[in-house]
Amino acid sequence: MSLTTQTEQLSTDTFQAAAIEAALRDALISNVQDQATLYGVELPESLSDVSKQSVSIDSLIVVEILCAVEPLVGSELPQKLVKEGGYASVDQAVENLMPKIETVWQKNHKGKAKA
Repeated sequence: MSLTTQTEQLSTDTFQAAAIEAALRDALISNVQDQATLYGVELPESLSDVSKQSVSIDSLIVVEILCAVEPLVGSELPQKLVKEGGYASVDQAVENLMPKIETVWQKNHKGKAKA
């Protein structure tokens, strides 16, 4: 499933952690694979191994990826969520960003009545 398909607006009554993490992880892995192809670097075959692979993920790329997952969150994500200097693996980026994305979502939904 492509990122554009996944980023269709979801219900904002609950935090869609699984969908957001999947979209974030897919976009990060895609970027790592593109970079590996560009520079002739061989990556593991399994996506879970690619996620663990030590790679350099530029913070500006991650900011762009955050913009792509904003429709799943239902609001704009500030670039300050991204760790300055980037990340050393897909797993590190996801583990760092997911709690921050959820905090933004909670702040934007604070006080809203649930149906």
